Amino acid sequence: MHHPSGRWRLGLCLSLLTVFMWGLLPVALQITLEEMDGYTITWYRFMAASVLLGSYLALRGGLPGLRGRRPIVLILLAGATLGLGGNYVLYILGLSYTSAGSAQVLIQLAPAMAMLGALVVFRERFAKSQWFGLFVLASGMALFFHNRLGEILGEAGDYSLGMILIFLAAVAWAIYALAQKQLLSVMPSAAVMLVVYSGSTILLLPAASLQTVVDLGTLRFWLLVFAAFNTLIAYGAFSEALAHWEASRVNAVLSLTPIATLLMIRIGSALWPEIVASEPLNVLSVAGAALVVAGSMTIALAQATSTPP
Repeated sequence: MHHPSGRWRLGLCLSLLTVFMWGLLPVALQITLEEMDGYTITWYRFMAASVLLGSYLALRGGLPGLRGRRPIVLILLAGATLGLGGNYVLYILGLSYTSAGSAQVLIQLAPAMAMLGALVVFRERFAKSQWFGLFVLASGMALFFHNRLGEILGEAGDYSLGMILIFLAAVAWAIYALAQKQLLSVMPSAAVMLVVYSGSTILLLPAASLQTVVDLGTLRFWLLVFAAFNTLIAYGAFSEALAHWEASRVNAVLSLTPIATLLMIRIGSALWPEIVASEPLNVLSVAGAALVVAGSMTIALAQATSTPP
């Protein structure tokens, strides 16, 4: 079982960096989607991260070796790769059918799902306050989407399809997070991420249209570059945060991501209304977003009971 180093200040800073990068990411992706498909964007993100991280590890003599690894480690690496790769693809496909704010609020289910997965995988149990937090999270979701519940639950349309894809992306991320947590006990975080990035790059290659990058406008090109660096910085920071701080506290800080996205959308739509689409929010929607954050934080921070004997 992995144990954090206890350097909580470093873990907090790395978690906040992840919040900023993840908060801005859906805005950049949605703009880039106007000129490039989701599979290709995702391939370039993973390819750039693989090259940059691989070069860094090669210079330091830290390239991971898979030969001789126990089968369980290889299975966990495969699960982490499919989980993160699936999360990226499903998320960006869902983003093409819905808004950046809606996608970021719904994807907040991912940490909660990882916590629920720990009940089965690590035989943990929720404290009463954590179950209460899950109720608050669900209530916040219903409140945030209150004016679109009919569209989501009614006849299939673009918005409901987008919500389904984002939900599946949350499931995929939870699988990745659970596998990653266990892998940290046998491999350095950077080595794990390089395997995940490289594996995802290979898996996505058949679906990518690489030549479309030459047709990108200047703005979309640089947003693609940002998205590529975002992959390396955000997940590297997240992985390192888990190495230094308890997963519950890391996940609690990551709960702030929807608020960060909504703030960035508000600022972006005010400064560049022709580029950044505004997020139609009313008082109930804002209250719902706050409850989503509060519920997710409660789940993460509440003290779980000990593993039963």
